[in-house]
Order: sequence, then structure tokens, then C-alpha cells
Amino acid sequence: MAASSSLLHSLKKSRRKLLILLLSFLLLLALIATVTTLSSRRSSSVSTSHVILHTSCGATRYPSLCVSAISSSPSLLSSISSHRDVILASLNLTASAVHRSILHVHSLSSAYANLTDRERTALADCLDMFHVSLDELRRTANDLRVLPVAAKDHARPLPADPEILVSAAMTNQESCLDGFSHDQLDRRLRGSLIAELTHVMHMCSNALSMIKGLPGRGGVQRRKTTGFGVDKEGWPKWMGEEDRRRMAAEEVAADAVVAADGTGDYSTVGEAVAAAPSKSKKRYVIRIKAGTYAENVEVPKKKTNIMFVGDGRETTVITGSRNVVDGSTTFRSATLAVVGEGFLARGLRIENTAGPSKHQAVALRVGADLSAFYDCDILGYQDTLYLHSLRQFFRGCLIQGTVDFIFGNAAAVLQDCDIQVRRPNPNQKNMVTASGRDDPNEPTGIVIHRSRITAAPDLAPVQGSFRTYLGRPWKEYARTVIMESEISDVIEPEGWHEWSGTFALDTLYYGEYRNTGAGAGTGSRVQWKGYKVITSAAEAAEFTPGSFIAGSSWLEATGFPYSLGLSS
Repeated sequence: MAASSSLLHSLKKSRRKLLILLLSFLLLLALIATVTTLSSRRSSSVSTSHVILHTSCGATRYPSLCVSAISSSPSLLSSISSHRDVILASLNLTASAVHRSILHVHSLSSAYANLTDRERTALADCLDMFHVSLDELRRTANDLRVLPVAAKDHARPLPADPEILVSAAMTNQESCLDGFSHDQLDRRLRGSLIAELTHVMHMCSNALSMIKGLPGRGGVQRRKTTGFGVDKEGWPKWMGEEDRRRMAAEEVAADAVVAADGTGDYSTVGEAVAAAPSKSKKRYVIRIKAGTYAENVEVPKKKTNIMFVGDGRETTVITGSRNVVDGSTTFRSATLAVVGEGFLARGLRIENTAGPSKHQAVALRVGADLSAFYDCDILGYQDTLYLHSLRQFFRGCLIQGTVDFIFGNAAAVLQDCDIQVRRPNPNQKNMVTASGRDDPNEPTGIVIHRSRITAAPDLAPVQGSFRTYLGRPWKEYARTVIMESEISDVIEPEGWHEWSGTFALDTLYYGEYRNTGAGAGTGSRVQWKGYKVITSAAEAAEFTPGSFIAGSSWLEATGFPYSLGLSS
């Protein structure tokens, strides 16, 4: 009996073990199935991200860099579910690269004990431009984050123009390197920066390519500026009734007065700018009374919506003489440098008196978006007007110079301006323009519209001794358009000049449309692949203020005269 009971107990114990073993096996199977499912889903998600990444990067100029940069960050890669996400990831990595460049420049400043004054200035220029680039990349990313993913929702405009912002960030890297190109000694620092900054420029280029691939993008004539927003009358929505009345009035009431004789609120222009409110959304007007102001003035990025009003271009003069020969960089040589968005100026003269023997000597440098100048003299010799970046408009201005005297990589329109070529040094050639556009997707270029290109009084009697051209390509994708303008016989029949050999002759865009005057004939113009006589009004219209710089969105608020389209 005892033996039978023991056997029964042993059988029950065996069944319990088998049951536990079976349950454990089933649990293990369920766990394996769950892990397999999750792994499959994760693998599918990663696979989808890779497909989107490769598709988006395939449209860029540097696809391998685009893919490898994002793939190296698992967190960024896993966040990709749309074309927009690829752009945001690229912008994030680009900003990180700019941060590293800032640290590198700081280290260079400490590493070299025997830096020249110009090298120190060039490093300071780079730091200024890198910090501006970070803001431009941040603004672009913020604008894209509110963009609907669905293509059907792209009918509404973007809250700003990301293409022009990324272009400006890219230009800043190039301008940094340009600061180390004046002589052999400068180039020692250029060599330590070029690989790093080229990487940033290529990343910017990729972001620019992908932004143009967004639904509803890609056409110059469709570009809109809606950062401020405009009402039905064409005024920015942020601008109050009082501001509108002030801007519409012939006499603009001043918030501050500068007078060289001490009768104003300030005796220098620089003091008035420093005292102006930062990040203002209201127009802040600085009246500059008649007088000569010998100073180099900077309107920094934080000083937004400032307006200079002079007593007249003959009487209110801001003058300087910084130049490359005496140790400045081209960037820092400007008598007036403007970076604060929404800057306006009218009725004054800005000049650099360094002379033709001092090489690069800028009178006015503009890197301020939505900036405009009316009834101003901008006078210098080599590199007079530096159209550095972003969107700019000039109306009724006199611009004088010799070599490359209208240059840079902004989207700029010069309308109803007098462009006068001065007498250069012996054996020099005059070049009216030198576009710094370096990427085919940049929405930038120099447009001269309804203006007059003639010899200045000092050149006219001897113009036969000096050859003058409409421009030459400073960078690979230079773009300059001259239309509905009067071109005098100061311009050589071939019209345009090379920079160095065949550089950029196939990739540039030089266009002329319905110009008049003794120098406007196109029969003997250069035969480059990139040069063309524009015969289509539709093509020419892409370069009018209304299309090229989205003038309908902001020019009315300047209070300056303007014309958005072609004459006919």
C-alpha cells in the first residue's frame, strides 16, 4: 500500500514537471515570436528610412556625403519618415559642423603667437559670419518644421524663404576663406580651414538641393517672402498704423538725430546705431544731418528695421578709407556694413576714399535681408559695393568704381541707377560686376534693370586708354543679368571678360535683354556657353524685382519708388 502511494506521488510530481516544462517552452516561443516581430518592424522602419534617405540624397550635388553624414547618426536616421526629415537632419548636422568651426577658429587664435593684424581680423570675420550662419540654419529648420508633410498641403506658402537663408549660410563659409586669400602669409590659416569649411559648404549645398525638391519649390518666379506676412495693401502685418503713416509720408519723423556739430542726439552715426533698440519690429529712424562723418559704421544683425535718412547725397557723407593694402580684409574694409534685417537708407553718400592703388576697399557691404537703398551715392574704386548675401534693392543710386565694383552673392536688383566707371590705375581693366554665386541652386545674382552704365567724369576724356567690361565670373556659377538699360560706348564690344582662362565660362549665366546705347550691341559679344541674349519676356521677367527678390511682399513698405516688372 505504501509502495502504491509513493508511485502515485511520483507520477503527479512528474506530470507537474512536464507541465512546467511545457509552459516554459510555450512562453519561450511567444517571446521569440514577439522579438522577431519587433525586430522585423524595426528592420522595416530602418529599411524605409534608408529608402527615403537615399531617394532624397540622390537629388543633391554630393549624395555620398548626404547619405554617410546622416547614416552615421542612428538617432537621426531613425527619425526619418519623410523628405522633410532628411532636410532637417542635414541642417542639424550642418549646424553642428559650424559649431565645430567656431571652436577651431578660437583654437587658431590661441595657437599662433605671431598672427598679423589682417589674420586676426580675418579670424574675427569668420566668427561673426559663423554665428550669423547658425541663426540662418536655425531659422530655416524652424520654417521647415511647420511645413505639412502631405504634398496636397503645399499650396500655402512657406513662412520664410529657406533657399536664400541656406545660400547665405553657405556664402559665409566662402567669405571666411576669402579673408585668407590676400597674400601668401594669409594662406597658412586658409590651409587649416579649407577642408572643414568645404565640408560645411557641401552640406549647405545638399540642403539647398533638397529644399528645391519640395513640392511647390524650384522656380525663381514662384519664390515668395512671407516671413513678415503682408496684408491686402502690401504692408507687413506687423507694421502698425503709425508706422505705415510715417513710411508713407514724404518726411519721415526721426527717432534719433545725428549731427556732426553737436546739435543732435549723437555726434557719430555709430553711437546712434549702438543706442538703437535691438530686434525691433518697428521702424527706427536715424536722421543724419548734413556733415561729413569719418567713421566705419556697422549695423549688426541684432539691430533690425533701422533706417538712415540723410539731408541729401551731396551733404550727408559717411566716409572711410580702409583697404587691403594697408592691412584690412575686404570684408572688414567697408565704410558702412549692414547685417540687420530690414535696413533702409536714403539721401546720403557712402564712400571709400582709399583710391585705385589700394586694391580692395569697400564703401558699402550689405548682408541684410529685405534691405533697400534710395537716392544714395555709393563711391569707391575696386570693390565699391559688396552685395554680400540675402535680398537687396537699390533705386535711384549712383555707384562708381573700377575693378569688380559691384560684386558678391546676394539676390540684388539695381533699378534706375547710374553706374559710372572711374579711371583705374595704368594697365588695369575695369569690371562692372563680379558675381560670387557658387552653386547652381542658389537663388542669387546681380540684376541691373532700367539703369545707365557710363564713364565717370574722370574716365570719360581718356576712356579709349582703358578697357571696360560688364563683368567677370568671380565664382563658378556667376549670374548677372542686364536688362532694359542704357549701355554707353565705355563697354567693349565683347561685353564680358574671363576671370582666369576658361574658369566658369560654361557654368555662368550672363544675360542681356533689350538694352540700348552705343555699347549695347550683342553682335560681337563673347561666345561662351553661359552667355545668352535673352529674347523671351517670360525669361527676363524672372529677374524683375517682383520675381527675383519677391518685391511684391516687401518693397511697398519701404516707402521708396519701385517697379516690379518689365517696361514692356
